[in-house]
Amino acid sequence: MPTFADGALTLEFEGERAQLTLCRPDRRNALNQAMWRSLSLIAAAVDAQAGVRVLTVMGDGGNFAAGADIAEFETACATPELAGQYAAAVHDGLLAFSRMAKPTIAVIEGFCIGGGVALALACDIRLASDEARFAVTPAKLGIVYNAFDTRLLVDAVGSSAARDILFTGRIIDAGRALRLRLIDDAVPAGELAALAEERCGLICANSAYSVREAKRMVRRALDGQALDDATTRQVSVRSFTGPTFARGRAAFLAKQAPDFGED
Repeated sequence: MPTFADGALTLEFEGERAQLTLCRPDRRNALNQAMWRSLSLIAAAVDAQAGVRVLTVMGDGGNFAAGADIAEFETACATPELAGQYAAAVHDGLLAFSRMAKPTIAVIEGFCIGGGVALALACDIRLASDEARFAVTPAKLGIVYNAFDTRLLVDAVGSSAARDILFTGRIIDAGRALRLRLIDDAVPAGELAALAEERCGLICANSAYSVREAKRMVRRALDGQALDDATTRQVSVRSFTGPTFARGRAAFLAKQAPDFGED
């Protein structure tokens, strides 16, 4: 089992699925600088596994992540140069994670605060226990959520709700987080693992090619592209003329479940 950041992150591969676990339960899985720096390595490792269809991200010990590790700020951000390096580690890690080719699912229980929210938002889908609690608290510390983290928040909940979340720093329960679209589903704690399993199964049953290209199309839309260009038209044409659609069409006409193989 690969580990990163001195064991604070573990990455497991099992068949078509990978699982990233935050392993600092004594700190409620607060993210330190080594963990932020490891995210790009983890993203690359998962994308390099041809057979992996989906990555789940979760925390050990009943919490997702209680934010960045404030205890290291005194040294990690002691000078403008060090603070810049820390900010770059967070930005680069989240950027790499959000731009992974493989789909990602955050499986959230307990506290998901500050940097934990940013990590969850860097995932494609967020599933939560109805006991989960969320907050973005830089205003309570006198610091500022960076532009990329803020963009992820605005993309999820819209500008008005993002302002409320950032300005107040208040705790939001899972029900309100669902209504705001900060998360995509909330279920009783005992049903969260089954929900994650079900969602992974649905993704893995579909064409990996289609899912991968759909993720790229969503990213283009979020980055401001509203109309097709030569690249997106080529993707569409290739999808209709390639082997993936041939398999899917044949299965549909035969009223069978498609087997897309390693598409």
